[in-house]
Amino acid sequence: MLGLLAACQPALNWRESRPAGSLALALFPCKPETEQRQGMGLAQCKAGGLGFALSWADVPDTTQAGPALKAMPLALATKLGRPLPAAEPLQVPGMTPLREAAQHRLAGAGSVTRVAVFAHGGRVYQALMTAEQDDVAAWENFVGGLRVGGAIDPAR
Repeated sequence: MLGLLAACQPALNWRESRPAGSLALALFPCKPETEQRQGMGLAQCKAGGLGFALSWADVPDTTQAGPALKAMPLALATKLGRPLPAAEPLQVPGMTPLREAAQHRLAGAGSVTRVAVFAHGGRVYQALMTAEQDDVAAWENFVGGLRVGGAIDPAR
């Protein structure tokens, strides 16, 4: 009986998180661990065979946010040894509207990495999901739960 109850438990327990220092609201399927350094940070967790991360960094000049957003997925693709596929549009409530804000799906043998990059003023963000098999619903929940700046409801 306990085995049946455990099988009915969802592997992903979605919850709102406000990673310290991020100035963002994110929806994670597990309790993220947060690391911070001067001007940058990372919140990450693993659940149901999926890895989720939200990282952020301040750029010294807001005019550098666009070039930083363009470089981030390219650096990830290079690190993974995969070509960078065409960008898909991305909208995160509160983000600064920059044409470089986008999401990508990097697939390879035995793994899929999804990445989204966006900015709020002089802060750039990267949302990441890694998995052995793609989980579109999990990615959409994760990215759909992101908010920055004035789009964060202080009462929540």
